[in-house]
Amino acid sequence: METFELSGITLAVHLDTRRVREDLTFLVKYRVTYHRKRVYYSSGIHLTEDQWKALPTTRKAELIDLKRLIQKGFDLVKQHIKEMVEGDGFTFEGLKRRLSKGRTDSLLVAFKNKIYALNESNQIGTGITYQCALNSISLFIGNKKKDKTKPETWPEQPKKDLKFSEVTVDWLRRYENHLLKEDKTRTTIKFYIGCIRAIMNEAKQEKSIIEAGYPFGKGKFEIKTGIGRKLALTLQQIKAVKEFPLLTDSEKRCRDLWFFSYLCNGINFNDMLKLKYKDIAGGEIHFIRQKTKRTTREQKEIVATLLPEMKAIIDKWGNPKHPDNYIFPFLHKGMIPKAEKLEIQNVVRLVNKKMARISEALNYDKISTYTARHSYATVLKRSGANIAFISESLGHSDLRTTEAYLASFETEERAKNASKLVQF
Repeated sequence: METFELSGITLAVHLDTRRVREDLTFLVKYRVTYHRKRVYYSSGIHLTEDQWKALPTTRKAELIDLKRLIQKGFDLVKQHIKEMVEGDGFTFEGLKRRLSKGRTDSLLVAFKNKIYALNESNQIGTGITYQCALNSISLFIGNKKKDKTKPETWPEQPKKDLKFSEVTVDWLRRYENHLLKEDKTRTTIKFYIGCIRAIMNEAKQEKSIIEAGYPFGKGKFEIKTGIGRKLALTLQQIKAVKEFPLLTDSEKRCRDLWFFSYLCNGINFNDMLKLKYKDIAGGEIHFIRQKTKRTTREQKEIVATLLPEMKAIIDKWGNPKHPDNYIFPFLHKGMIPKAEKLEIQNVVRLVNKKMARISEALNYDKISTYTARHSYATVLKRSGANIAFISESLGHSDLRTTEAYLASFETEERAKNASKLVQF
């Protein structure tokens, strides 16, 4: 591929082989070198090593299209470097601002940039949420479903674009109504529109949009939180689930994993499957929620008592006991983040499937992995535990989050107490 030099600045196209994706491709980047410092800018295009080697002389239509897109991005970076040298001078920060400004007039392209950045920093789960939101928005404005046989491209935009200026209060209301008609839950709607708000917050900070064009906030569009569903089980129901007769090892293991989650402070499966034997000390399990590792400055350690029932589950289904081994045999050393995420999703999907069958047989509301967490909090509340203790055990940063978890319990208590008014 072509290189460019000007006033001590060198621009080249580079295949970053430090991080391989599950499909054995690597990200193509634009490498800018100045005063012995190197900074890389993503092209958003992924190639295998064989494709990269074949790129200069390829005659394949697919690779020719990719080569054209890589060149288009290269020319854009080169043009910015020329303009900066001829103007106030070159800086890496200035180049970053120029590239960012040039791409963020489009909400859809800003979404793609965000997704690439999240995946680059191994925030795979959050990247998936943003991708789902992007797919939904793209379909809403009239784009066809993505053809998965074609490669992702940058900076090429979808046939129908959506500018920041078009994301108005009225547009958000129409999109919200569209999601409701699709029978999306309030939680899903909150996530999708929350992604839009986060993207627009970044655009506002970068001065890509002005305050008058920002559609969120009091008196504008406010994201509805929705009413929490009744998800918790009673102690008697949990006992019935634990003792329910099962035939296969797969069913038994899924039920035991669910029960372990309940006993271990309602631990999220993402955290539970990443537990290692070295996290057990003094008869307790110590862990930090993966969800808050990147979002809070102070890492809050959660401590759960290792009950005999939990030990029995580990002995039955766990890996050989070694400090660096994962407790449960699903993840392994050397897995790339995306592969880890997919494996955890597969386990959650299987557990939810098996638990749904148990709940149906017991004539309960549908039980899922999330029910274990909610049940842990609610059982403690019913037993008279202090809400501050429950909040700390769950790893919540503030009591309001815990109170939301316990909302269904409060509803039950009100109904129970109200019924006493007519018990003559």
